[in-house]
Amino acid sequence: MPTGVALRDARQQLFAAAERILLRDGPAALTSRAVTTEAGVAKGVLHRHFADFDAFLAEFVLDAVARMDPRVAGLPAAAGTGTVAGNLTAALTALFESVAVALVPLVIARDELRARLRETWPAGVPVLTDAARLLGAYLTAERELGRLSDDADTQTLAAMLIGTCHLHYTGHDNTPPPVDDVARVVASVLSGAVPRL
Repeated sequence: MPTGVALRDARQQLFAAAERILLRDGPAALTSRAVTTEAGVAKGVLHRHFADFDAFLAEFVLDAVARMDPRVAGLPAAAGTGTVAGNLTAALTALFESVAVALVPLVIARDELRARLRETWPAGVPVLTDAARLLGAYLTAERELGRLSDDADTQTLAAMLIGTCHLHYTGHDNTPPPVDDVARVVASVLSGAVPRL
């Protein structure tokens, strides 16, 4: 790697390489050597910018949270537009097409990574926990607009949507669940929460 390359560029290059490896080969293949080889840089580049590999992984996970797909991140602002089921299906499909689900086994498998993430992320798995929070905020806004029943438990509904879609995802050899499956899950989870006309 040429000298003088900006830190931000090196970090993003390493994060992009880690994402490709994670999606293609799974968390067991994610090593510092694999990342630097995939990024086309010397191994020392990673260690110049991060204290160790777990520090790199923690920053990689938090970067994925910051880069949440706009269809998920913008979901609360979509309240009152389109249909509730359609908005949720689009957001969940986007979420499970991203690196989000591949991060779950990575975080689970690495004790030191979980410990580092706990310093800034007190509970749950980053990305999925944040997505559940956004879905919950969206559902709460829809409830306030009268598009969900007054007694709808929006946080539980959000967790059910994330959990059920995650189960579908893990059953498809790391391919996202088909949109029709996601739509069916959304319809089922919302069935008791939609006001009767």
